[in-house]
Amino acid sequence: MEFVVGASEATMRSLLGKLGGLLAQEYTLIRGVRGDIQYINDELTTMQAFLGDVSSVPDSHDRRLKDWMKQIRDMAYDTEDCIDDFAHRLPRDSLGDVRCSFIVTIVYELWTLGPRRDIASKIAELKIRAQQIAERRGRYGVDNPGNSNSSSSVAGAPRITRHDIAEHLMGSRQLIRTERPVGVAEDMEKLGDWLKKCDNSSGKHRAVLSIVGFGGMGKTTIATALYRDFRNEFDCRASVTVSQNYDEDEVLRDILSQIKPQDSEHDQQGSSKGGLEERSLATDIKSSVKRVLPLIFGQRQQGNDGSSKWTQNKIETMNRDQLVEELEGRLNGKRYLLLIDDIWSAETWDKIRSWLPRENTKDSRVIVTTRFQAVGAACSEGNVTDHLHTVDALSGTDSRNLFYHSVYESKNSKKVQVHEDIWKYCGGLPLAIVSMAGLVACNPKKQNDHWSTVCKSLFPEQVAPLTLDGVTTILDYCYNDLPADLKTCLLYLSIFPKGWKISRKRLTRRWISECFVSGKQGLTADEVAETYFNQLIRRKIIHPLEHSSNGKVKSFKVHDMILEYIVSKSSEENFITVVGGHWLMPAPGNKVRRLSMQSSGSKHGNSTKGMNLSQVRSLTVFGSMNKLPFHSFNNGIIQVLDLEGWKGLTHNHLNDICRMLVLKYLSLRRTEVAKIPSKIEKLQYLETLDVRETNVGVLPKAFGQLQRLRSMFGGSKNPRKALKLPQEKNKVQMKALRILSGIEITERSTGVASLHQLTGLKKLAIYKLNIEKDGPTSTQLRSSIGYLCSCGLQTLAINDESSGFINTLDSMPAPPRYLIALELSGKLERAPKWTENLKTLYKLTLSVTVLRADTLELLCDLPKLFCLTFSLNAAKQHEEDVEDMLQENKRLGGGEIVVPPGGFKSLKLLRFFATVVPRVTFAAEAMPAVERIDMRFQAFEGVYGIDRLKSIQEVHLSVDNQADEATKYLVGYLKKNTHKPKIITD
Repeated sequence: MEFVVGASEATMRSLLGKLGGLLAQEYTLIRGVRGDIQYINDELTTMQAFLGDVSSVPDSHDRRLKDWMKQIRDMAYDTEDCIDDFAHRLPRDSLGDVRCSFIVTIVYELWTLGPRRDIASKIAELKIRAQQIAERRGRYGVDNPGNSNSSSSVAGAPRITRHDIAEHLMGSRQLIRTERPVGVAEDMEKLGDWLKKCDNSSGKHRAVLSIVGFGGMGKTTIATALYRDFRNEFDCRASVTVSQNYDEDEVLRDILSQIKPQDSEHDQQGSSKGGLEERSLATDIKSSVKRVLPLIFGQRQQGNDGSSKWTQNKIETMNRDQLVEELEGRLNGKRYLLLIDDIWSAETWDKIRSWLPRENTKDSRVIVTTRFQAVGAACSEGNVTDHLHTVDALSGTDSRNLFYHSVYESKNSKKVQVHEDIWKYCGGLPLAIVSMAGLVACNPKKQNDHWSTVCKSLFPEQVAPLTLDGVTTILDYCYNDLPADLKTCLLYLSIFPKGWKISRKRLTRRWISECFVSGKQGLTADEVAETYFNQLIRRKIIHPLEHSSNGKVKSFKVHDMILEYIVSKSSEENFITVVGGHWLMPAPGNKVRRLSMQSSGSKHGNSTKGMNLSQVRSLTVFGSMNKLPFHSFNNGIIQVLDLEGWKGLTHNHLNDICRMLVLKYLSLRRTEVAKIPSKIEKLQYLETLDVRETNVGVLPKAFGQLQRLRSMFGGSKNPRKALKLPQEKNKVQMKALRILSGIEITERSTGVASLHQLTGLKKLAIYKLNIEKDGPTSTQLRSSIGYLCSCGLQTLAINDESSGFINTLDSMPAPPRYLIALELSGKLERAPKWTENLKTLYKLTLSVTVLRADTLELLCDLPKLFCLTFSLNAAKQHEEDVEDMLQENKRLGGGEIVVPPGGFKSLKLLRFFATVVPRVTFAAEAMPAVERIDMRFQAFEGVYGIDRLKSIQEVHLSVDNQADEATKYLVGYLKKNTHKPKIITD
């Protein structure tokens, strides 16, 4: 396996920037130390150039070179730790001003004498170490790398230009990504028939389908496609990954999080089936409203606000037996579908089987995947209806089809030169085929002869059976083809557990905080990070799972074999240390730099005993952990702290966190923190603060002192909670702030005046408004929003449940110019007139009391509109208000929403979220690009004309548990009688 260079280069760039900053501080250093730092800076600059040359000649890496490179890396780490550790102990160089007196300089030098002596001593040691590393290279004959003619040279990797990112941002917006298994159509049909078959002849049972195949053969793709296609046929369903070293409690919680509790109220509602069949589908919606209103605004309303969250919190505190009992209770009496991915032993299956109800008369189904034939056979021996399916390698024709489909999958893919037989060397293994296709697609300028040479070098024996070593060879080549920056970003994925659904935004923000990504060629750091992410997708290294309503990737996964490869590479360079989780990794033999702690089934799998944690720069926690070794960390160097979901956070931990003075990224999301200490003002390097879905309700006054803060996330959308702004105006402008999300504004929010100062803001999300419609705070807020929009605000979201503020936005002095996303929630009487001029708008959400025809006319010509959401809600939650809304809708629109022909040329997602959705009708030639329609309701009159939509693929109908029987009957009728598009219910 080749030595990893990318991570070392990223560390070196970060370090050289800090050394340059230290040299620029005239009064910080003791005399004589400046020369040592300059020497170290020059040595490391040369070493960085050497590493860059080495990265282009991977075949030249003998063991001496690898060891010498590791010494460079370790010295770079230690030097950066030294600088970070002392940075917070020395005041900034405020004495550089000529006006500073000689006496002030003397006082400063005496005051900082201690820490400056310490850093002088450390720097002297590091200088000697740098000299020894340079001498050792000559002493042991470590040669310079030769000129590279290697096909894997990163010099040939595509450069990032403004044109490339603009083109890819336009082409990467996608809504529906349905990955169909290739070459198994006949098998899929048979397995589908097996899933649909309802056979009670054998009595009380559940049937098990075992899908067996070599790693990378596509068994998970087949299982996921089956799960996606037939999940609608079952009362409840869940999908989990188990793997070799799993945490039973976490698997149980994962299943429970996907299965709703039993609803005892549901069986008491509605009328007889016979009566429903005689009813007209055009039954007056008002009668349905009267039946569901007591549920909507009575007991059910309380449940929506708190019961689901309370149930989830309850699950988090349950022990094993309680979790099993809860799961049995939720599955009893239901026909369920479970997907258990990657089982490694028969004992694991026996354990999971014991969690499920022993008696089942509903003909439930369980799909398991495993790499081992014996395990698959053990899972499928419980019943005569069980089925064992072995996944075979793809045929030549199917391999070729998969390869070319993967090469040209992107709509913007350019014609590339492809060696005709390159797919033949992949042995019919989908993972290998797709990986090579991604490599070819990202090297469009390489000629046919080049790929012929590559094939011969990778596979000396032509078209030999592909083994695990052969897969590793392919991954090695694909990895070495990456630019150094991209290698580093790829290795960072080893932080996440196997099978984890990873947030794109979480990853890219962390890349930036770790200094792996920075602005270049006129692009911001965020744009460069997005480009790197898109390159990993194009290379088929990561697999998109979900797309946001704006068409961008929301979450993704990494294939198990690719992640295992990445973890191995990362461990080799001591880049990231994984404790616990699915990997049985050896303990690091050196200092831990970045630590990922993952819950584990092993009693000792999550232990850090014996590890040197004094130089941990990044800590991430996944799953349930009883304790974290805070006492072992050096608070002066930690830059990334991600505790999302950790339930062990205490006030003492917060005090420790406030001493991490070079911290850049802090996520306390879904922890039990209730208050942010005022000492947070000490974190002057903090760039991201995430306290979403916590009990934090007020931002401290010290919040305004965080001058480097770029992203502030707070509050919760469900239930609706928000952060109050500090009760004072910021004395210093927060020029770096780009995202302010989840805040609450009241009449007492004196900090509203400070919003004018946030001129760099790109996103503003106000979760709660409690102000007077015509009061001074309203005037001030409207003025601030107008000003921020003129400065470049791109995303604006306002939830206004009672004040009526959103109805005054039409009177803003200057309408927005740069908005790409707008969300106005509350009792909106009509859309702002200036909405029709938002030529860059991709996403629009309007919560309107009445959906008028003129609203559709206002929006139909927006050229880039991708997602349109209408939330038809009444602000006052009582029966009269809803009925008034419905009557007004009937008076102005005939009680029907008619989507006229023409317009909405780019719209792909249309959503209606409402207590009651009136009849929706699509005219011929309406919304030509719409691919998906989402509706969420408790009662509705139906949707008509969907077969007229040219591009429609899916209609999702989310019916509330408390919906009346008339509504449920209508949904069932649509599902049964609509063949195009696919009707999906939830």
